[in-house]
Formats: sequence, C-alpha cells, structure tokens
Amino acid sequence: MAGTTVEPPTVAELMAELAELEDPKIREVNVRHGDDHGVNLTRLRAIAKRLKIQQDLAGELWETGDSAARLLAILISRPKAFTRDTLDTMLREARVPKVQDWLVNYIVKKSPHADELRVLWFDDPDQVVASAGWALTSERVVKKPAGLDLSALLDTIEVQMQDAPERLQWAMNTCLAQIGIEHAEYRARALDIGERLKVLEDYPTSPAVRPRSPRSGSPRW
Repeated sequence: MAGTTVEPPTVAELMAELAELEDPKIREVNVRHGDDHGVNLTRLRAIAKRLKIQQDLAGELWETGDSAARLLAILISRPKAFTRDTLDTMLREARVPKVQDWLVNYIVKKSPHADELRVLWFDDPDQVVASAGWALTSERVVKKPAGLDLSALLDTIEVQMQDAPERLQWAMNTCLAQIGIEHAEYRARALDIGERLKVLEDYPTSPAVRPRSPRSGSPRW
C-alpha cells in the first residue's frame, strides 16, 4: 500500500539473520586470527547496504557485544556522530582484531576526533589501544605529515618495536614502512631499521599478499 512505513528490523531479528549466516569453516579460519565470528563479510556488507545508516540501531547492535553485530554496527554508523569519549570507550571494548580494525578504519579515521585520539592512544599501556594509535599515526604519515616528528617516530620504533607484542609490533612496522615509502629523506634510515630488526619476517603470508614493509633483509618497498 502506498505510503506504508516499513518498520526497521529489531536487534533480535538482525541477530537471528546473522546467526543464519554463520559458517563453521569461516569461523575456524577466523579463530586462528583472533576473531570469534563465522559470518561471510560480503553477506554482512549486503545487510548493511540494505539497512543504510541507522545510528540508533548501530548503538544497540554494538551493545550486544557480539562481534558480527559490532561489525554490522560499524557499517551502518555515522562517523561524525560519535564523541571522543564514546570512541575511546568503544576502542577499549573492541578486543577482537577485525572489530578493532574496522572501528579504526571506518569510524575513527573519519571522525573529527581522529588526531586527538591518536595522541591519547599512542602511548597507552594496552597494546590493543596503542596499536590503534600507531595505525592513526601511519595515516597521518601518509596524508598529513606536517607537525609529526618523523625522526622521533623512528627513534621509538627502533627502540621498542622488536620487543613489542605482535599486534603493536605490526602497527609500528606499518608506520616504519610508510615513513620509508612516503618520505625520501628518511628512507635510508627506515630501511636500515627494517633490515636490522627483521620484525615479522617469518609471518606466515605468501609474497603476493605481504604489505610493503621492512620485514626482512629485502624490504618490499
């Protein structure tokens, strides 16, 4: 009937829909990487495309604590709608790697609070939080390096990266690679650090999918 308003799905309905998408084989692969869901992400994105932006619903999905629901929440959120403190709380709750990655890349990086959070998180004693700070720093190295002390960043990486927990180590290594790629004046030093520390050189990925980073004696820059 013309003019009929379609009610948005409830959280319970969406949780049931996500449960139907659960694939044990996908979950098995994800668990090996620290994630705890088995939903095909292409199909999850299709749900988000159908829902479009629904900020209130996104908040309800996030509060379930379910990783698949939180990934969906991120996709239907409006990045500029979050306060700095809300994003800080969400990041500290996001213990699953995929949820953290999507939160940082799809929400925080597009937030007006991104650089304030970068500074807040950068030296956090929690490696998950600190890795988000380094991810935001890598973004600035590439897109808005003015005001960053790249030499000091290299000093920190040189001293701390080798003994850092894996998640933080990866984020620092990415920052090292971006400094070397984007800033010719620091390239020789970045290469030297990468060649000496050899961080993540044994990480189990094929050469075709390795990020351009100084993980071995032959950096892929």
